[in-house]
Amino acid sequence: MFKLKVNNKDIEIEEGLTVLQACEKAGVEIPRFCYHERLSIAGNCRMCLVEIEKSPKPIASCAMPASEGMNIKTNTPLVEKARKGVMEFLLANHPLDCPVCDQGGECDLQDQSMFYGVDKSRFKENKRMVPEKNMGPLIKTQMTRCIHCTRCVRFATEVAGVPELGAIGRGEDMQITTYLEKSMESEMSGNVVDLCPVGALTSKPYVFEARPWELKKTETIDVMDAVGSNIRVDTYGWEVKRVLPRINEDINEEWISDKTRHACDGLLNQRLDTPFVKYKNGKFDKASWKEVYNIISAKIKSTEGNKICGISGDLINMETLYIFKEFFNKLLNSKNLESRNNQVYLNSEKRENYLFNSSINGIEESDFIFLIGTNPRFEATILNTRIRKAYLKNKTKIISLNNVGDLTYPYEYLEGNTEIIKEIIEDKHLLSEIIKQANKPLIIIGQSALISESGKYIFESIKSYLNNNKKISDKWNSLNIISKNASTVGSFDLGIYHNIDGSNQVLKDLEEHKYEIVYLLGQDNLNFKKENEFIIYQGSHGDKGAEIADIILPGPSYTEQNGYFTNLEGTLQKAYKASYPPGIAKEDWLIINELSEIINQKKLFKNKDELESSMLNYLSLFKEKNFPKNYNEQRNLKFVNEKIIIRENDYYYSNAIARASKIMSQCRNEKNKFKSTGTEG
Repeated sequence: MFKLKVNNKDIEIEEGLTVLQACEKAGVEIPRFCYHERLSIAGNCRMCLVEIEKSPKPIASCAMPASEGMNIKTNTPLVEKARKGVMEFLLANHPLDCPVCDQGGECDLQDQSMFYGVDKSRFKENKRMVPEKNMGPLIKTQMTRCIHCTRCVRFATEVAGVPELGAIGRGEDMQITTYLEKSMESEMSGNVVDLCPVGALTSKPYVFEARPWELKKTETIDVMDAVGSNIRVDTYGWEVKRVLPRINEDINEEWISDKTRHACDGLLNQRLDTPFVKYKNGKFDKASWKEVYNIISAKIKSTEGNKICGISGDLINMETLYIFKEFFNKLLNSKNLESRNNQVYLNSEKRENYLFNSSINGIEESDFIFLIGTNPRFEATILNTRIRKAYLKNKTKIISLNNVGDLTYPYEYLEGNTEIIKEIIEDKHLLSEIIKQANKPLIIIGQSALISESGKYIFESIKSYLNNNKKISDKWNSLNIISKNASTVGSFDLGIYHNIDGSNQVLKDLEEHKYEIVYLLGQDNLNFKKENEFIIYQGSHGDKGAEIADIILPGPSYTEQNGYFTNLEGTLQKAYKASYPPGIAKEDWLIINELSEIINQKKLFKNKDELESSMLNYLSLFKEKNFPKNYNEQRNLKFVNEKIIIRENDYYYSNAIARASKIMSQCRNEKNKFKSTGTEG
């Protein structure tokens, strides 16, 4: 710690800060365009000029380290004149097209020019014009507006890990562009729009849609993957216009993936807005709520409880899952509930067995990372950026069991055989020693490993090995599972599974056609050949689940109802209602509550508040539950020597909302185009 002065005010700061950061500590705001807290320092724009005693000229505060005894002045006539001079140069070539610029109202250049701009320009030469660049279906370019702050270049290189953006030319001929004039091959590319301090890079899908002051802003949670990124949903009337990131240092910092940002147009397409009944001719007809409730009620009353099963989907909130469970357990007297749509192995004895235990933030502390059957770039994009950050910050060694292509950071890969896992746990492999010697190793197990024939062996043997080597403790837990879906951890917490030795018994019975009624709650990813089953589908989109249904109950999407979600590290977060469901669609919990009243003449819960408090009470009791000790010491583990196959999710088509999105289709086509031409990075 050392002392210095800012505008004659004494402050004490820690070593390593810049003059700009010291001024912010003193509560003084410094204008800037190129400086950003999460990017390297460029010192391009010179807007952050300050006066330092004994210095003959103003200093760029973002690039100058603060030192003992400095006397910094930020509001002198010299500083003001210097900043006005810089602003005049920045505006020399800038087009005056604010009325048609999508950045209008949220533009740093607009805001700063209010303070430091002048009402006329001394620049008499011809203004330069820069042609538009192709950066793909998500980013619209107007590079004549560019002020060469290079934020986008630094983000692409440092955070996204795709060094495709850069500057060509010199002086007035300098241009920011993708080197090969093609779209950015990153699942994080949309963040450059937020970073751009002028209107050079704007959102292509959002172009001319609305002005920021016309939009209603709702802070909520993303459900496109299991990370639980904090987002802001902006709506115009009832229509979702855009999704932006919110800062949460523990989860997504201030970034979001392209799917989180741009899949929102899928909320408008293929929506279910009224109940439907399929008749014998195979066609759907519209029906009233009363009609469908009565049909379902009659069907359920004439069917035994053990002949009914319920399978929940990937975007369902926890209140709905909880009332779904109560509906089956109390009303139908059935235990046939499941949230998995495949035979992924689950050890439900301890909560840590399905969580990312080291936490997303903890990735940066790790000194060794071992990936088993996972591609985090597509399964949890934000988590993948943290792994890259750990590599850049600590030079963390990363090894993958499989070669999974470009992960945006260098890693070593093995052959992908389960024989290697066996050698590791028997201390016959080089990795055994690396894991033992690491202070905070991260072992990340993906769904591709758990769904294999060796899923049980891989999970149980690795957990036992980590336990034996004291890598699982209260201070640090090296065992980490990557979940793919927003509802996965929440549904496991609430007991929405029917396990027999870790396998999905409901799915086995379903494939053998043992059920007469199948209730699909937002489940659109089930591969199932229907025979004589009566299928009830409740959900928001006319997707795979609705296609095979006999009755369709229209529900809302995640932006159209309040609800809790638990992310892959076990953090409970609440998503808030930003819009309204279309037509006569009802909230998910309400449909089940009303259906129970028709069947049993009694609602399960009086209102949403009672449901919510009951669910939270259940969760608190669940977390305090005493689990059996030494669960991993029992085992009849069957070893199968096989190659783990990475089951690549269709990233842009991973759920019903994404599949309904035209923008995601464009991104998918663009990606496939690069694959077919062999130009993928």
